[in-house]
Amino acid sequence: MMKRLLLSLVLCLPLSAHAALNVFACEPEWAALARELGGDDVKVYSATTALQDPHHIEARPSLIAQTRRANLVVCSGAELEAGWLPLLLRDAGNAAVQPGRPGYFEATQFVAMLEKPARLDRSEGDLHAAGNPHIHTDPRNIAQVGKALSLRLAEIDPARAAAYRARGEAFDARWQAAIVRWETRAAPLRNLPVAVQHKSFSYLLAWLGMREVLTLEPRPGIEPSVGHLSRVAETLRTTPAKMVLRATYHSPRPADWLSQRSGIPAVVLPYTVGGSKQASDLFGLFDDTLDRLLRAAQ
Repeated sequence: MMKRLLLSLVLCLPLSAHAALNVFACEPEWAALARELGGDDVKVYSATTALQDPHHIEARPSLIAQTRRANLVVCSGAELEAGWLPLLLRDAGNAAVQPGRPGYFEATQFVAMLEKPARLDRSEGDLHAAGNPHIHTDPRNIAQVGKALSLRLAEIDPARAAAYRARGEAFDARWQAAIVRWETRAAPLRNLPVAVQHKSFSYLLAWLGMREVLTLEPRPGIEPSVGHLSRVAETLRTTPAKMVLRATYHSPRPADWLSQRSGIPAVVLPYTVGGSKQASDLFGLFDDTLDRLLRAAQ
């Protein structure tokens, strides 16, 4: 009888006293941030990699299973995951991580958004009503999201709230020092004109003071035809750019085609954690991004 009573007491103990918090991150940048803030108190699963377009992901059974066991879902929001996240949330049946609950966290809710469309017309391509969702390419946004995510972790797991706050403060101190270092390094990039394959780097360019002179895509999310790229090449004769940027997950064809015909270097940026060997964490992501931009600018 006594053994059964003790076993019942053990089973009734809150999981937070023993088990790590399960964090489901939609993108690698938020997985990396959760690990920075959560340390050994969290077990983080990233639904995507740097080689995948986060707009277009299949809602696989394995992702549904991970969502079902999650205590916290951390995503970009602003419709970046609109094609697959709602399916995961519906089929997982996990009430704790539904929109509006503490277990659901959208990073774009905590920063100022760029490029909000004046009108919504799906014939214009992959538009996002709330603005450009690729907020993590500006490290100042990561700092803002980090503060909010640290508070959310403490709310969900109050037994370890002090540890989350301490790690959040330590990360913010290191991150702010890194931003100062990155901005000093990036000074030669200010006012540099660039072309982009997709609007993946609007926040990066705004932070560094670089100028986007044109986009290769005729409409957001639509791969350009050779005819369209020919017109872009003509435009570059009168509106020159120093480089054309694309993310690791983008097809190399448009940027490479334009580079070969215009002589402008095509620069592949890691875009997120895991996008290159050097970008193994958030700090490496920005170190490598600046390395690549500065080399191309020489």
